[in-house]
Amino acid sequence: MHSQGRIGRYRLEQPLGSGAFATVWLAHDEELQAPVAVKVLAENWTHRLDIRERFLSEARLLRRAGSNRVVQVYDIGQLPDGRPYFVMEYADGGTLADLLAGGPLPVRDALALTAEAARSAAALHEAGIVHRDIKPTNVLLHTAPDGTRRILLADLGLAKSLAQASVLTLAAGSAGYQPPEQAEPGEGIDERADVYSLGAVGYELLTGTVPGSPGRVVPPRRLRPDLGQDVERAVLRALEPDRARRWPGAQAFAHELDRLAAASATPHTARRLDGVRGRLNIVTMSLAAVLAAAAAAAVVTVVLHHRGGSSDETQVKDATGRVVAQVPAGWARELRDSGWDPGVLGLAKGHEPGLVVADDLTRWADLGKPVDGVFVGVSEHGDLTAKVSALAHSGCRYSGSRTFSDADFRGLVRAWSGCPDGGSVTESALVPANDGTGQPQVYVQVRERGTGDATDGILRSLRVG
Repeated sequence: MHSQGRIGRYRLEQPLGSGAFATVWLAHDEELQAPVAVKVLAENWTHRLDIRERFLSEARLLRRAGSNRVVQVYDIGQLPDGRPYFVMEYADGGTLADLLAGGPLPVRDALALTAEAARSAAALHEAGIVHRDIKPTNVLLHTAPDGTRRILLADLGLAKSLAQASVLTLAAGSAGYQPPEQAEPGEGIDERADVYSLGAVGYELLTGTVPGSPGRVVPPRRLRPDLGQDVERAVLRALEPDRARRWPGAQAFAHELDRLAAASATPHTARRLDGVRGRLNIVTMSLAAVLAAAAAAAVVTVVLHHRGGSSDETQVKDATGRVVAQVPAGWARELRDSGWDPGVLGLAKGHEPGLVVADDLTRWADLGKPVDGVFVGVSEHGDLTAKVSALAHSGCRYSGSRTFSDADFRGLVRAWSGCPDGGSVTESALVPANDGTGQPQVYVQVRERGTGDATDGILRSLRVG
C-alpha cells in the first residue's frame, strides 16, 4: 500500500490520522475526481477476527445511519494482504479539536456548534445507534459548495445498536467525555450516554477545558465569568451523573442550545454562525483564548487606586510580582493576575507569570465588543516572535508591523485596525534588549477602543523580574 500509494482506484495523498486499530488517509477518487477518506485496518490486527468484525461494523453502522449529519460510507473492500478498508466522505474543515487550538470559542459559536453536534447524535439515535465516544476529535466540519459548513459525526468504532446497548455492555469512552454508566462494564446504556458526551464537548468549547470526572465538574462560570446562568445550567444538566436528571435526548439538548445561542446574539457580533458558518480560522487569536487557558481559579479583582508615574496611569502587577506595567488609569478597573499557559500560542505548555487588566474583562470573549485593556505573559521557551508573526484577527484590517526598542526590550509589534468593535489590536513579541540580562521573552496584546495607540507607552513601562 505504501509503495504503490494507492488502494484500488483511490490514490493515497497523505495520512489524516491513526489510532490503535486503523489509519485514515486522504485519497483521491480518480473516477469521480473527488477527495475521499480511506480507513484501513492496521497490519497487526489482520488476524484478530473480533477486531476485524468491529472495524467492519463501524462501516455498516455509518451506512445504516444514512444521514448527512454523519460521515457517509461510499465503498468497502479488502487489500491483497487481507486487511479490510472502507471509503468515506472527506471532511475538509478539520475537527472541533482544531478549532479549540485557538482557545475557547465565542459563546454563541460554541452553543451553535454543540447544537449541531447534538442534532447529528440525534440522527444516529433515530437510526437506533448510540455513538459512545463523542468528543471534539470525532466531530468533523465539512464545507458545502456554497461555502457553508456542516457538522459530521465520525468514528463509530465504539458505537452500538441501541437494542444491544440497553443490556450489559463493556466499558467504553474517553476520559472527560465518558458518562459514569460507560465507565464500568455491566451497565446498560441509552442515548443519554451521548447527551453526557455532548455536554462535555460544549463545556470544552465554552471554557477551553475538558470537564472533570462525573460529579466533580467545575461550574463553567468559574472558568468563564461572562457565561450566563442559563448556559451554565444547560451544560451542567447534560453532565449530570444521574442520567435520569439529564436532558431526555440529544434533540432536546439541541433545542435548548439553539434558544440560548439566539439569546446571546448581539448586533455587534461579527463572526456569526449560520448553520456552521463562522469562526473557523484556528490561527485567529483573541485574548479570550489566552485568558481561558490561564489558571481556572483566577479571581477578578478591582484596582482601587493609582500607583506609578502619574494620576493618568495605574501600575499593575501579576500575583508573583514579576510582571509590572503601567496602563491608562481608565483601563484599570478589573485585573486577573494568575498567569497564563504559553501553549495557547503554540509554545511549550506550562503555567507562566502573566496578567490581564481591562475596563471590562467580560468583553474579552468577543472582538465585537469594545474594550480597553492589556494582556502580558512571560514565555521562557520557544520562538515567540515566530508565533506572533503567524497570528491573525478575523474581521480586522491588518495595518502592518514595526519594531520596538528601549533599554529593556526589543521586538516585533503587529497591528490591526477596523475590528468588529470599531477598535484596534496590537500583538507584541519582546525579547531582552541585552541578551545577557537573563530576562525571558514577553507576549503583549493590547485592545483599544477607537483610533488611539497606547502600545508603546505600555511597552516602555514594562518590567519583568
